[in-house]
Amino acid sequence: MKTVANVFAGLTLAMAAGAAFAAPNLVTNGSFEDGLAGWTIGGTDPQGYPPVAIFYNTAAGYPTGAFGEAVPPNNAPTNSPDAVGERAAYFVSDLANNQSLSQWISVVEAGWYQIGFSAFAPANGYANFYDATFSGVVASVELANYAVSTGLATTWQTFAGAADLAVGNYLVEFVFNTSAAPAKDVVIDQVYVIAGNPPIGVPEPGSLALLGLGLAGLAAAARRKQKQA
Repeated sequence: MKTVANVFAGLTLAMAAGAAFAAPNLVTNGSFEDGLAGWTIGGTDPQGYPPVAIFYNTAAGYPTGAFGEAVPPNNAPTNSPDAVGERAAYFVSDLANNQSLSQWISVVEAGWYQIGFSAFAPANGYANFYDATFSGVVASVELANYAVSTGLATTWQTFAGAADLAVGNYLVEFVFNTSAAPAKDVVIDQVYVIAGNPPIGVPEPGSLALLGLGLAGLAAAARRKQKQA
C-alpha cells in the first residue's frame, strides 16, 4: 500500500460553470445511464431497499423514482465529461449499514487528475425525522463525509478536487448509513476522474454549506488516503 501523493491543496466544492473537457472518464458508467452497471453494491440492508438508478423528472415510486418526488437533473457546475442524462443513483434505505456503491479504476499514466461527483437530497427524504450519513471517495480521496441534515435540500451540489496520481488502482466508493425509519435520502450523479488539472472555480456559499461538519480536516484526510498497488 502506498499513500496517494500530492493531493491538490484546497479541495473545492464547485467547479467553473460551463467547463467542458475532452479527456475520457475513468469511472465506468459515472452518470448511471446504464443503471448500476459497473458498480458493486455493498453493506447490509434488512429493510430491502438497495441503491437503484432512478429516472429524472418522474413522480414514480421506488425503484424507478424517488418515492413519488420528481428529482430534477443535476444542474450544479461540474467538470464531468459525461452528459447529465436521464438517470441518477438513489440511496434510500432506512436501515442501511454501510450500504455502498463502489468500483476500482485503473490509472495507467501518472499525473494530475480532476475528480468529483454531485449529490442531492430529495425533499420528501429530507423531511424525515431520522438522519443519514453519507461519504464519497473518488480515486481514493475522500471528497465528502457529512450528515444529510447539515446540507441543503433539493439543491444539487458538486464535490470536487484534483490529485496527483501514480500508476495503479484507485477506489471510487459512496457509503450511506441510517438507523431508523423514516430516514433521509441521497441521490448522486456524474461521478468522474479525468486527466488534467484545469482551473477550479471559487466555491459557492451554498456548496460550502453542504459539507457541514465533514469539511473539518478534509485536506489532512485526503493526504492520508491510500491506494491499492
